[in-house]
Amino acid sequence: MANLLDPQARGRVILVGAGPGDPGLLTVRAVEALKAADIVVHDGLVDARVLDLVPEGAQRISVAKKRSRHTVPQNEINALIVAHVRTGAVVVRLKGGDPFVFGRGGEEVEAVRAAGLRVEVIPGVSAALGCAAEAMLPLTHRDWSSAVSFVAGQCKGLSDQNWSGLAGKGRTLVIYMGVATANAISEKLMADGVAPDMPVAVLERGTLDGSRALRTLLADLGPMVEREQVQSPAIIVVGEVVDLSDAEDRLGHWARRAHSIHGTIA
Repeated sequence: MANLLDPQARGRVILVGAGPGDPGLLTVRAVEALKAADIVVHDGLVDARVLDLVPEGAQRISVAKKRSRHTVPQNEINALIVAHVRTGAVVVRLKGGDPFVFGRGGEEVEAVRAAGLRVEVIPGVSAALGCAAEAMLPLTHRDWSSAVSFVAGQCKGLSDQNWSGLAGKGRTLVIYMGVATANAISEKLMADGVAPDMPVAVLERGTLDGSRALRTLLADLGPMVEREQVQSPAIIVVGEVVDLSDAEDRLGHWARRAHSIHGTIA
């Protein structure tokens, strides 16, 4: 293998979306890329069954991150990818969900291009789409929601984000990385005029074993996350479409609690 510092040793990097977890949701192109990989740089949200598709002789490098504790800073991940591609290797950067939906894929593409190296992106099923589909929760609906927005519950400070107009009647708001800030999220939305009794779903570990679809109302979002000890990965869906999901069938007591809270607010 060529020296890591040899700029003439050109390989390529493939950013691959691994989807929300279930390996059955991988695209055909994603599987082909994994089989062609010399090196796989993966994050902590990639299911072990997906990693089982990596060739036995390929090197696996984990750059798993946890909230408030990034084991490998993003600039070091970028440098790691570039260094290995320069050896002539085929490097697969394997990311949960879709690389371009809160996956920092754009930053990694910029780094590879700046180094003058080849890069390809294979999209994946985003967490919002995969988790909502499992819960039978349509993010848009001709009768209930004509718009859907995606935001991060933790991204350079929650207070700096302008969500005005993104949630409310006829609209759906999907919040990534919002478990730790659930109380602040509900307060922020209600301060923007969203009704306290707006239906909310928390979709935990979507498409994976142990997944849960929890339903409540916006005013009860923070307390419900605490009561149920919701853990990441999870997404929060705010909007009238939540009432169309099968959360009531799977967790009827939460549906009943929501109606009880609705009566209290009214």
